[in-house]
Amino acid sequence: MARFSILDKNGFMLVLLLCLEATSMLTNAEISTDICPILFHAPTPITLSNKFACDNTTLTLAATDYGFVIHEKPLAVLEPTSTHDITELIKLSNSLPTPIPIAARGQAHSVYGQAMARDGIVVNMTHLNRYRHGKGIVIFRDEKDPWNSYADVGGEQVWNDVLQAALEYGLTPLSFTDSLGTSVAGTLVNAGVGGQVFKYGPQISTVYELDVITGKGDHVTCSAKKNSKLFYGVLGGLGQYGIITRARIALGPAPAKVKWLRLLYTDFSEFTKDEEHLISVHGRSGSNGFDFIQGFLKIEHWPDDLSFYPMEDVPRIHSLVSQHNIVYILELAKYYDDSNQADIDEDVENLIKGLKYVPTFKFERDVLYEGFLNRYKFVDPLLAAQGLSEAPKSWLDLFVPGSRISDINEGVFKEIVYKQNITAIGIMLVFPMNKAKWNDKMAVAIPDEEIFYLVSLLHYVSPDKYEASSTLKYQVLDFCKNSGIGIKAYLPKNKTHEEWKEHFGHKWESFKDGKDEFDPNRILAPGQKVFN
Repeated sequence: MARFSILDKNGFMLVLLLCLEATSMLTNAEISTDICPILFHAPTPITLSNKFACDNTTLTLAATDYGFVIHEKPLAVLEPTSTHDITELIKLSNSLPTPIPIAARGQAHSVYGQAMARDGIVVNMTHLNRYRHGKGIVIFRDEKDPWNSYADVGGEQVWNDVLQAALEYGLTPLSFTDSLGTSVAGTLVNAGVGGQVFKYGPQISTVYELDVITGKGDHVTCSAKKNSKLFYGVLGGLGQYGIITRARIALGPAPAKVKWLRLLYTDFSEFTKDEEHLISVHGRSGSNGFDFIQGFLKIEHWPDDLSFYPMEDVPRIHSLVSQHNIVYILELAKYYDDSNQADIDEDVENLIKGLKYVPTFKFERDVLYEGFLNRYKFVDPLLAAQGLSEAPKSWLDLFVPGSRISDINEGVFKEIVYKQNITAIGIMLVFPMNKAKWNDKMAVAIPDEEIFYLVSLLHYVSPDKYEASSTLKYQVLDFCKNSGIGIKAYLPKNKTHEEWKEHFGHKWESFKDGKDEFDPNRILAPGQKVFN
């Protein structure tokens, strides 16, 4: 890649990026005519002059995410060495007659192009970590009360690295998603939902403070008490107001081990009653109940990882699934350490007393805390072994009102997913959450019921089955619409203007006002397609 620039009298670079197939620097006389120029028709800060990349390899990577469904190439990728570079880029874009769209890209774990910027600039946030000088994650432990501890974390940092840094101090973040390979900012602009949400709320509920670069190029520190409109609008706001460069995240004491249970059900009603009972009782402040509650489905024709279960029990699990077509699995975890290890078995037995799972289909394991949080680490190597790493993913994540979850079981799980008979690797999550654990001031849209469910169809199929998988997804959405189920898409994408208004509901006008205030030129997060 060659970069040709002219220094003007004001000390700025008028930058013309010349993207060449050759990788060596060329003299002016050697410049090829095979170029794809990007000309900023404005003085460009000298600090940015050598930080853009537009070679085909870099652009192709920026046009790819975990989903391998959407591919939208940017004009260039900014590789920042400081947050100031991002500020300068945004200000530069705002100065143009036609502002250039800008997207922040972390680990690109999105599946429908949300971190892309077609004909715009993608900011490679991971590049920042090289210049943090070891301060990308800073842990503050309160020795008097470890529950007052926190971590200051760069937005580009990965959750697993935050966990590792915290564990060195005997601490841990409180709320996790099922994938620890995602970036901090990437989950916070969505919500960050996992099995601890019933107790601590989503990840956005565990944030004390943020540093944000707005769509106007202002670098702002915000919290619930300072610049609160920006703070609440960024958390769950799909990147529309600004780019998170730092988050202050709540920490608590880390347990050593986990009692990990799976209870199998054949009756969906009993399954959901038990789930709702557990999150209501064990989610109370000061409760000594379970620390993790999720549920998922095992469907007859879906291959499943059965390594959790004793080998001698696998045949009877298969038999149960064959007999009922669908089995519902309640997944629970109780944390412990040396101080209460002697009592953990008795404590767990008391906690599950009265639950209506199928007798003799209770399974448990004792694992290290870190290993439990990384329980899905095997997925990507498994996909690679089967040649599915770059297979397209037609995923669907929905928030469903608790009053309609039985309709999802009858109309979606039984009538659509099971009858489609698509052989897939993956998981279907179904577990409830308490609305009280979510702050309604935050931008994220959730159903207007005290209990609502996350229903996630996260399956991996071979490319020849993608069309059928995509059809299944739209059948589910059509069923929900025709049945009047007031779902809210989690990790939403590609809606029309009217659909976005419906999605945000009563929050739409204030959300739109915030966009006008913090990103009036509609520069940021174009891949979400909310305002552009």
